[in-house]
Amino acid sequence: VSTQSTWGYQGKKYEVPIKRNYIESSELEKIKDNSGKVLRYYDPGYLNTISATSKVCFIDGDKGILEYRGYPIEELAEKSSFLEVAFLLIYGELPSQREYAYWRNKVMKHTFIHTDLGQQMKSFRYDAHPMGMLVSTLASISTFHPESNPALQGEKIYNNKKIRNKQIHRLLGNTPTIAANAYRHRIGRPYNTPRNNLDYVENFLYMLDRLNEGKYKPHPKLVRAIDILFILHAEHELNCSTAAVRHLVSSGVDVYSAMSGAAAALYGPKHGGANEAVLRMLQQIGKLENIPQFIEDVKNRKTLLFGFGHRVYKNYDPRARIVKKIAQDVFDVVGKESLIEIAQELERIALSDEYFIKRKLYPNVDFYTCLLYTSPSPRDRQKSRMPSSA
Repeated sequence: VSTQSTWGYQGKKYEVPIKRNYIESSELEKIKDNSGKVLRYYDPGYLNTISATSKVCFIDGDKGILEYRGYPIEELAEKSSFLEVAFLLIYGELPSQREYAYWRNKVMKHTFIHTDLGQQMKSFRYDAHPMGMLVSTLASISTFHPESNPALQGEKIYNNKKIRNKQIHRLLGNTPTIAANAYRHRIGRPYNTPRNNLDYVENFLYMLDRLNEGKYKPHPKLVRAIDILFILHAEHELNCSTAAVRHLVSSGVDVYSAMSGAAAALYGPKHGGANEAVLRMLQQIGKLENIPQFIEDVKNRKTLLFGFGHRVYKNYDPRARIVKKIAQDVFDVVGKESLIEIAQELERIALSDEYFIKRKLYPNVDFYTCLLYTSPSPRDRQKSRMPSSA
């Protein structure tokens, strides 16, 4: 549906069509001043600019709706695995059993990274931040595959379906291994070799947590919790990381450099680093008895509140509801720490305080995922380990 709007500028009138509640930039280019200069639209931060349309993701922030390819996020989190959802997002449909078997096999074969890449990761300082290691290592992958680099083979290299799919398999397979290695490096433990007989997320947790057991398997409740978290973070329209990738690939750069840029954007405290900001906020509060004063400081703008409210969702973040449900399963396995008790009390007060209700400052997905990430390590809770005969 299109409607006409009439614009007046320097004595001239222009008919500008409005389609689906937006105006094409080409229409604004027709509006010129008396010297012939085109009217420009100033929008810092692109807060009111549409740079792309997408069939991949749909969000209705006022109603708290999130869909991937038409599927409600609640349904996917309940019934699907991350690898199934990844296939859906990339190819447009959920995989058949045959397609999934092929897809899983290809991805899991690429969980093994080049030996030299592993050695490179070991050269980081002992206290290097895992995100910094991830960003650097992702960019390095391109140097191991010059045959797939547009800068060396021509910018149309990815038009080849076989080559394009191989990069997809490699990225999905390599990334959890690199992330696990970064974590192991930080805690001073040797890297674990991936296991193809485990599922995607199960293998990731295995690489994170295994010590020396030959048949170690992560707890199934923890595997499912991380699987759901991966699904919830798989797609979210044109966010900071996605925008960064679009800018980078417009130059024709290789996909690994582009993904490194996406990870670098995710490193920032206003994007993926929001989880860490929530953690630091909880550490700053320190004790349950300090919460009332913290709340007053927030109201008086003396300190910042992280993990509440969302730029898009003016209702409850649908992902937050899902994470809240799975949090208890995780707590049943690994127990709780004082920071979790502080977070739950902070949530209780915020949901009943008129100051937060009036401003629609509901707990968001970063707040609840922080509760999971601050849970004790499975290694700190013997009951989180499956028997070695499992």
